[in-house]
Amino acid sequence: MADGIVETTGASGGLPDPAEWSCPAPLPDRPVVLLGHGGGGALSAELMTEVFAPAYGNDILSVLGDSAVLPLGGARVAFSTDSYVVRPLFFPGGCIGDLAVNGTVNDLAMSGARAAYLSCALVLEEGTELAVVERVARAIGTAADAAGALVATGDTKVVDAGHGDGIYVTTSGVGLVPEGVDIRPQRARPGDVVLVSGPVGLHGVAVLSVREGLEFGVDVVSDTAPLGGLVAAMLAVTRDLHVLRDPTRGGVAAALNEIAAASGTGVVLTEEAVPVPEAVANACGFLGLDPLYVANEGRLVAFVPREHADAVLAAMRAHPQGAGAAVIGECVAEHPGTVVARTRLGGTRVVDLPMGEQLPRIC
Repeated sequence: MADGIVETTGASGGLPDPAEWSCPAPLPDRPVVLLGHGGGGALSAELMTEVFAPAYGNDILSVLGDSAVLPLGGARVAFSTDSYVVRPLFFPGGCIGDLAVNGTVNDLAMSGARAAYLSCALVLEEGTELAVVERVARAIGTAADAAGALVATGDTKVVDAGHGDGIYVTTSGVGLVPEGVDIRPQRARPGDVVLVSGPVGLHGVAVLSVREGLEFGVDVVSDTAPLGGLVAAMLAVTRDLHVLRDPTRGGVAAALNEIAAASGTGVVLTEEAVPVPEAVANACGFLGLDPLYVANEGRLVAFVPREHADAVLAAMRAHPQGAGAAVIGECVAEHPGTVVARTRLGGTRVVDLPMGEQLPRIC
């Protein structure tokens, strides 16, 4: 690629050589790790079911929630860990530091827990400016304070120059799950109303705009933010929230497909009801992307019993992180494990699990 133009010929000047393609989708005869394996789509699912689950699978891991819920001393503790390899390190609205904190805090929130303690491990590349490291560290501390969590432990390693990407961050977190709360993907039921907490696609487009030097007429800012307070407001209405999911890698489409598969139900999405900011829609149209598959870092999808949906939606809209909340669909008994969208033209289309990530290395 040169000056934003994709080359259409191979080294020989003829048709492209498939071995040179960088698409995250796999070629069947190349059994190697691809970028798409980290994209939260079908390749990630295959990696889990074919490699990791056979190696250390167990009943707790098999739930495949955003965090694990563990019995401990008479209480239930939510525990989660995640690694962040975003490129570039800084983007409109945030950086790898606050992204790492918010991502783990939000994973705990998707089980109903408020983050209490975090660990933070950094892998630094030799030659990275200490001023950059300090800026990221301060962002981690500020984000943890905002989430009401304490960075209690951590680790640092350094790799040779050329063997890293400046900074990689891994965060883990723990928090208590309130009594009577049972939130997991298997609990989706036909009749549930599907809610989203606000406009989608902002994080992925914000990172892409900086990475590729693109301008879309207006500044697109990442939505990275902690969601623990929003979830607490929803639980104050009812503790019978069936499913919560933060649609990060793979976007809303991947989150809904994972829930449909885990619960054995179908999901009907109303495409026009999904709040997509104009700047995101324009950027996706220009780049040939589907906003449903673009990552978010400060949004959640909720499956709520119909009798509580109106009250939960009102509570979400009353909270700063849920001001743009909307009803986007429903859970149905038909077409189990499949997500379909009612289009603006009155038809329907299958919203499948993405193979990989449209925009790799954004979280």
